[in-house]
Amino acid sequence: MRPRFRVAMIAAAAIIAATLTPTTAQAAPAPASATTDARTGLVTGATGTASGFATPKKLSKAQRLSSAWSGWESQGGIGTSEPAVASWASGRLDVFVRGTDNALWHKWYNGSWSGWESLGGYLTSAPAAVSWGNGRLDVFVRGGDNALWHKWFSGSWSGWESLGGTLTSAPAVSSWNNGRLDVFGLGADSAVWHKWFSGGWSNWESLGGVGTSMPAAVSWGNNRIDMFVRGTDNALYHKWWDGVRWNGYESLGGYLTSGPGASSWGANRLDVFVRGGDNALYHRWWDGASWKGYESLGGGLTSGPAAVSWAFGRVDVFALGNDSAVWHKWYN
Repeated sequence: MRPRFRVAMIAAAAIIAATLTPTTAQAAPAPASATTDARTGLVTGATGTASGFATPKKLSKAQRLSSAWSGWESQGGIGTSEPAVASWASGRLDVFVRGTDNALWHKWYNGSWSGWESLGGYLTSAPAAVSWGNGRLDVFVRGGDNALWHKWFSGSWSGWESLGGTLTSAPAVSSWNNGRLDVFGLGADSAVWHKWFSGGWSNWESLGGVGTSMPAAVSWGNNRIDMFVRGTDNALYHKWWDGVRWNGYESLGGYLTSGPGASSWGANRLDVFVRGGDNALYHRWWDGASWKGYESLGGGLTSGPAAVSWAFGRVDVFALGNDSAVWHKWYN
């Protein structure tokens, strides 16, 4: 039965307990006019300043010539949270963001971009999204009662279901197989907590740590999960499940002013994105042998980034700009 939205908090339960309620309304995506600067590849507004993506530093000549990164393009909308993105097939992208009405908004690419549609709900965080197979989407949010709420697409959109818990951050989600979901969020103790679906939902388990941002999670293979979060020193921290156990946290350095975003295009490949102290997008990657980066990809972000891969060698990154629109940059 579909929950009524904006109801009072239901009882605290389990290890991190409570309940949520989303709602429906209107948001009005409105892209700004923009052009692409031929020298830097940045999308600029009609005034000549970067429309939400004014890079604090110019890219070096070597960066401009060697990079396979696109410029920034606006997907419009008026977002009030970090975006989320998932892909269920080559050339398919599904983007989600909280709107000005605190509802969940959705836009997709399948040869061309759709408009924005409202999926309702009442969100108190950014969404998280993943696909475990063709035609399947799972979206998670924190609701008005700080519980975890879930909505999915499998031919049509479901209603909202509460998965309980008391979250102090937006959730993150990954999938390593058909029918498998792993969800992460910070609890009241600032530790990372984990809940998974494999035929049924588990209880919450603590993965420890002291996080200061929403986590990010991705899987590059069967029974593999890589989870990232910002620590108390504003550095990036990494913890991974190797199929047998959770490994300890390792610091990947950096100075983060947002939560991370993460994607993988194949076995033993990881791409992690963060907003830096200059509000630019930064990228660090694991190539199967060692961690590379950080590299600046410019831009002027007003949210953390979200990332996904729909094919080997392909990465799509989304973030909010100064105009509150969703902006898109990709590597191919």
